[in-house]
Amino acid sequence: MFRIEDISCSLPEMMVYLTNIQDQYEAVYGSEIWKTNIDGVSLEDNIKDMALSKMAQVKAINLLARKYNIELDDNEEWVISQATDAYMDSLSPGEINLMGIDRDVVLGLYREYAISEKLYEEIIRDINPEISDDEARTITVKHILIKTYNLDEDGNRVRYTKYAKQLARNKAEEALSRARDGEDFDKLADEYSDDKQVTYSFGKGEMDAVFENASFDLGTDEISDIIETEYGYHIIKCISTFNKEVTDENKIKIVEKRKNEAFTKEYDEFVVTLTKDLNSQLWDQVTFINDPTVDTSNFFEIFDDYWRNK
Repeated sequence: MFRIEDISCSLPEMMVYLTNIQDQYEAVYGSEIWKTNIDGVSLEDNIKDMALSKMAQVKAINLLARKYNIELDDNEEWVISQATDAYMDSLSPGEINLMGIDRDVVLGLYREYAISEKLYEEIIRDINPEISDDEARTITVKHILIKTYNLDEDGNRVRYTKYAKQLARNKAEEALSRARDGEDFDKLADEYSDDKQVTYSFGKGEMDAVFENASFDLGTDEISDIIETEYGYHIIKCISTFNKEVTDENKIKIVEKRKNEAFTKEYDEFVVTLTKDLNSQLWDQVTFINDPTVDTSNFFEIFDDYWRNK
């Protein structure tokens, strides 16, 4: 199917990935989902590309793993062997035949998956998991938005004329005056705001910079001046400057983001050096298995269950 340096991907390997992703979608949306087109491209072709990208990434990561001398120990080999047996036992003879696989194909895929997991852990092991409350601080605000644009027929923003923008500014000033006079902010939002969502909770780096900076400068129950962003004029009221529960959740997200960034940097720098060759003629002939007796969708789940509990 394709080759990256000296690692190749066979058609049966690709069919395991492709068929499991196909059946995951069908389990949720039904087989009619494949009639969907996205920008003129069939959903089936999109899923094919997803499976190809996922497979190519795993193969490339296994090449990178050699640089780190990553190998599976005896216990890990036993775990993936057990996972392989569990997956093979879940298949009917028809499914095995239609995907063109045997136990060695599945074992090889699981081994590559496991090595990828070990490499990830190796690369991110020095990431500091300690995040301060200030860095992860999450605040909650309410806002009123007075837009300064319309959407054309293609969904593109068309900026207001100078006159229309001044009318929007006047409207924002009126809403701000009433808010500072003590009127109920939620009722004012219902009356004035062009954003259906009134309340937002967020940490640093998650919102428009101007909106975010203005929000973090507020104390509890304080109302901002009129803030202008690309969306229009905002009036912001701070509801909470610190939410312990949400902040703790945000710490986890920040650590995971740092881990993913560290791994992605290492991977991206490595993968650009690789030579790749896709068998386009064979790839163009690959299609879904449209057989109602084929419903395997647990390939990835079985691996995760066995690997996480090893």
